[in-house]
Amino acid sequence: MTDTTSDLCSSAGLAFTDAGSGPPVLMIHGLISDRSTWDGEIEGLRRTHRIIAPDLFGHGQSVGSDSVGLDDVGTAKPGPELPGDYSLGGHAASLRDLLDELGLREVTVVGHSLGGGVAMELAYLFPERVRALVLVSSGGLGVELSPALRAATLPGSEWVLPLIGSDWARYAGNTALSLMSRVGLPWVSASTTAAWAGMATFADTLKRNAFLATTRAVIGLRGQTISAIPRLRQMADRPILVIWGGRDRLIPAAHAAAVKELLPDSTIEIFTRAGHFPHLDEPDRFHRVLADFLAALPKSNARSRASRRG
Repeated sequence: MTDTTSDLCSSAGLAFTDAGSGPPVLMIHGLISDRSTWDGEIEGLRRTHRIIAPDLFGHGQSVGSDSVGLDDVGTAKPGPELPGDYSLGGHAASLRDLLDELGLREVTVVGHSLGGGVAMELAYLFPERVRALVLVSSGGLGVELSPALRAATLPGSEWVLPLIGSDWARYAGNTALSLMSRVGLPWVSASTTAAWAGMATFADTLKRNAFLATTRAVIGLRGQTISAIPRLRQMADRPILVIWGGRDRLIPAAHAAAVKELLPDSTIEIFTRAGHFPHLDEPDRFHRVLADFLAALPKSNARSRASRRG
């Protein structure tokens, strides 16, 4: 395709951005986020790569029958019902279907947070479709997790989340963040702002229910309940880049060590000044690291991976 950007909706109701031309890159956002988190990278990479950035079901514009999606010419239309499966496998299958619809046999996959877990599940279930992996502050690489996310799995959180997403809570939180930013507190960053902004989705019933279903599929009171570590060695036949914020308060950067231990040829980049969203906290460095990784990728090897899997 040409160097253009289109906001589209798949036949299954998965909203996505399709931008640029060149080797395809699938970019998967994290929990209570959407594809707009990748806007900077889409703009930076679109002249050398084709970027596919979807909203996972239950996020952004992929929010079901009470919402509005975009058809193939950008016209608003009602979306279909949300799926009942918010597991990593369910999200991975929906992305496989999107790749099929776009005629993309193999892509490099970039996944942030929950999106990292989905990316690894996609690589495990459909290895012939994943050329390389970029994991950004990824879930699924250790048990440890922020108490706030663990609390979301508690009974009764259905009643608390709407309060967090209410107008008065948003106003109070926005005011506090603004004051703390003016004072110059070091822990107020783009990551902090993005995480807080994402909580506004709790005011939407469909998105709130999708959040609860997704978190409860992968998180328990003790932390993350799904681990990709036993499967990491099966991904050793493709390039892997791991980027993490050294100040990540949601998922600790120490989890990156699990990848390096099992896959010594992987590349680990710790952004010491960044939080959970290193692509927002240090965008220039993030773009440089990602662009260099993409430029160094070898030619496709999908057929050999598929044969070994089979």
